[in-house]
Amino acid sequence: MPKPRRRYRRVLLKLSGEVFGGKRETGIDASNLKRIVGEIKKATTTGAQIAIVVGGGNIFRGATGAGNGIDRTTGDYMGMLATVINALALQDALEHVGIPSRVQSAIEMRQVAEPYIRRRAIRHLEKGRIIIFGAGTGNPYFSTDTAAALRAAEIDANVMLKATKVDGVFDKDPMKHKNARKYSKIGYMELVRNRLKIMDSTAATLCMDNGIPTIVFDLMKTGNIYSAIVGKPTGTLVYNKG
Repeated sequence: MPKPRRRYRRVLLKLSGEVFGGKRETGIDASNLKRIVGEIKKATTTGAQIAIVVGGGNIFRGATGAGNGIDRTTGDYMGMLATVINALALQDALEHVGIPSRVQSAIEMRQVAEPYIRRRAIRHLEKGRIIIFGAGTGNPYFSTDTAAALRAAEIDANVMLKATKVDGVFDKDPMKHKNARKYSKIGYMELVRNRLKIMDSTAATLCMDNGIPTIVFDLMKTGNIYSAIVGKPTGTLVYNKG
């Protein structure tokens, strides 16, 4: 059976820690993880090379720790370790459905993950394996959105797919404002200028400087990862406005 025509050959998928938690406030929701893996499995039928950056907010957030009296740098490192837990959970779930994957960590921990090596990551992608990047950038004060933008640039991804709980970028929080207006497309400069908090300014600037578009979409909608890769209208396209 021929593979569907894809628009993007190599993609970087950003998954927040919250999507691992599902309806639970903390930890990993097994049923939600299974659903996410189902979405990723469908996306692999496009033949696209898929790399994933995971967050850790369902386990620990550095900023939250700082608010509880933990030093910000220490809290950020704790948050990075939380992302590795999610990365290992995702790898296990993927391999249970027959999808080969590798975890690469920006903080060296050879017993559980490969160290992040750019050329090795690209080689895994070329061999049809999914790469899951854990531990953010390996440095405090940088979000996992920034880690996703950085890895997307390093592996020459054609697009960054940012999976969220809302269906795109809005002019105000759609969870609080019923009259929030959704953008079908928006430029990176406008995103930063209007302080639309769908991604942090460092991540937006990295993508803008490297010419990497971002598609922001609702992960809860079945088929959205697949649709974004094959070029169907999905969520909001954030791009370099000429």
